[in-house]
Amino acid sequence: MKRYHLIVLTFLFVQIAIAQPTLTESGDFLNEEENTPVLTESGKPLYPDQSTAAVATPLDSPYNRHLMANRRTLPYEHIREADVMWEKRIWRVIDTRERMNQYFAWPTRPLAQIILDHVKNGNLTAYDAIDDQFKHPMTKEDIQADLFGVDTFPIYDPDTYEMRMTIVPREFNPEDVVRYRLKEVWFFDEESSRMHVRILGIAPMIEKEIGETGQTFEVPMFWIHYPSARKVLGHEMAFNAFNQTDHRSWEDMFESRYFASTVIKAANVHDQRIQDYCNGVNALLEAEKIEEGIFNFEHDLWTY
Repeated sequence: MKRYHLIVLTFLFVQIAIAQPTLTESGDFLNEEENTPVLTESGKPLYPDQSTAAVATPLDSPYNRHLMANRRTLPYEHIREADVMWEKRIWRVIDTRERMNQYFAWPTRPLAQIILDHVKNGNLTAYDAIDDQFKHPMTKEDIQADLFGVDTFPIYDPDTYEMRMTIVPREFNPEDVVRYRLKEVWFFDEESSRMHVRILGIAPMIEKEIGETGQTFEVPMFWIHYPSARKVLGHEMAFNAFNQTDHRSWEDMFESRYFASTVIKAANVHDQRIQDYCNGVNALLEAEKIEEGIFNFEHDLWTY
């Protein structure tokens, strides 16, 4: 019996040795039956020669992250105009320096950089900030000329021994965007007996020199039509400080209204902002009054 067991173990060891890949002169493991390197599912050698083969980018995670790339953005439910019995338009400002809004300025991928990248790639359309009606589309050249400008540098030409002026476009710095402006509409739907809020536009704000006085003012870079941008923002990850495995997109953050903001304007006959008729503490009180008015309108519709 012992001799039989010894024969079986010897046979198994021989089979294992035959099945093991061998090393080539270059360092790749070979399959002896096919005389080819052992490949992974992607078609690359299992153990490439580090001295000659290009090293793949290491995965910055213990697992593959693909949920954000494959997620679908659910469309808004259809609203009939005849069912809207009340509506109010509000303009807000989001300050990234507030603690709750710090993820807007996430250095790895700030929202301003996301928006500008997709504008350059043609995935989003930027509209001129001359108004917030989304009537004047801007080209990439318009954005560069109107917002960032160019710098002129003298460069020495070693061939002609002369100084010539070179025009270089200024690079965009996402840290310059510390505030965002939102345009939204609140409305009550009779069919569902619900108060809805829909964001209509997003505008990054930058400091820009206006006129020849040298004074700078905070102005919108451009407007982005948010309903058209929901699909793009749905594939861009926002930083979640509480749980990094909980993949939250920018569309999730806006739809769940996970941000702190201040009302700067409500629709009025003179098209005035709050700062045009209130200052200091009175402006903050007026902003709270507008928000409280929306809450009270819905509350007063019901009888308890």
